[in-house]
Amino acid sequence: MIPGIGTLTQDTLWCFSQVKGTIEIGATEADIISTVEFNHTGELLATGDKGGRVVIFQREQESKNQVHRRGEYNVYSTFQSHEPEFDYLKSLEIEEKINKIRWLPQQNAAYFLLSTNDKTVKLWKVSERDKRPEGYNLKDEEGRLRDPATITTLRVPVLRPMDLMVEATPRRVFANAHTYHINSISVNSDYETYMSADDLRINLWNFEITNQSFNIVDIKPANMEELTEVITAAEFHPHHCNSFVYSSSKGTIRLCDMRASALCDRHSKFFEEPEDPSNRSFFSEIISSISDVKFSHSGRYIMTRDYLTVKVWDLNMENRPIETYQVHDYLRSKLCSLYENDCIFDKFECVWNGSDSVIMTGSYNNFFRMFDRNTKRDVTLEASRENSKPRAILKPRKVCVGGKRRKDEISVDSLDFSKKILHTAWHPSENIIAVAATNNLYIFQDKVN
Repeated sequence: MIPGIGTLTQDTLWCFSQVKGTIEIGATEADIISTVEFNHTGELLATGDKGGRVVIFQREQESKNQVHRRGEYNVYSTFQSHEPEFDYLKSLEIEEKINKIRWLPQQNAAYFLLSTNDKTVKLWKVSERDKRPEGYNLKDEEGRLRDPATITTLRVPVLRPMDLMVEATPRRVFANAHTYHINSISVNSDYETYMSADDLRINLWNFEITNQSFNIVDIKPANMEELTEVITAAEFHPHHCNSFVYSSSKGTIRLCDMRASALCDRHSKFFEEPEDPSNRSFFSEIISSISDVKFSHSGRYIMTRDYLTVKVWDLNMENRPIETYQVHDYLRSKLCSLYENDCIFDKFECVWNGSDSVIMTGSYNNFFRMFDRNTKRDVTLEASRENSKPRAILKPRKVCVGGKRRKDEISVDSLDFSKKILHTAWHPSENIIAVAATNNLYIFQDKVN
């Protein structure tokens, strides 16, 4: 277990740290956050939004005189990652919305990250500049070329200090490989390759090669009318560069091994929970679709999120999950209205804490849930500006179904389904979490005594 990341006992108090973003009323569709990701050290936190922008926050150094106050995250760099495009062959608009961001481990002074919209993956380099060269021989100070006849002496260029500038430059653009919308990207543990997945195919890329990729999974049937399922998420194993999993809209997970064959059409393991016939309904297939799949840091477990639950699977047991957590079981009676307002198709993500002992996922009404795998305790917390006083402790929230409502409970009928927590991230080694609520990014941390 990582020091400082304990279990979610009643002693763990989460408190408000920061909120980034404008108040909801002034928000535009482009400001809505569509992905959140810490880098491998937790010093940087990136968000992508529907307007195609990436904002990177950097953790400030802790001040000596305020030891109990851990560093806050402040804006480090903002850049436009993707622009809206138009596919003339198919007469299709391609949104600029950032679907996923994945960091590469830091190898030198610069940072690298992958960002993707529906069609194109880009590799960005984010670097700092605090010096500028002066004293060119062939150019003047404005950068214009000088007349060689006027150059009588040779100058030695020097580096002069300047204000720190953070530059984001696109190093690679990986395009034209996906017919359908990209839903996942995942960096391999060899750090030479990564994969991108859409509804029907998964492609393997080398970071150095942009004009070709290998198709490693293809579930497209010869006749599209026979299509019964689509790929919803995919991820590489954290330690074995030959293994990856992908989930489907039928609630199944396939573990594939790239050593077995070049095209991983035959999985090496197939995880599926048999359905309880007594629970069968019109909505069964929709709510069993998996919206996110994540390997644990240890690589031993897989976590999947469907509409109502989070499940933890052991790689050595394929017939059923070892743990099932009800995220918002009180919505079972509301599936009809959730289907009518399209909320039933919302894609919630899920994350592990640094020691794989606690899992977190989002819900409606700006609620998010945490489940402690050791104590089996769970808690519902809320991301709201009402509780955004510095160091304010988050009060656990409860939802009541029918009957009498206690003072601190909220009725299931008064939940706001337009406020939803789809994207969350957990610091790799500390109890710091980032929660995206519409256009706001909330950062919470555990209360340090």
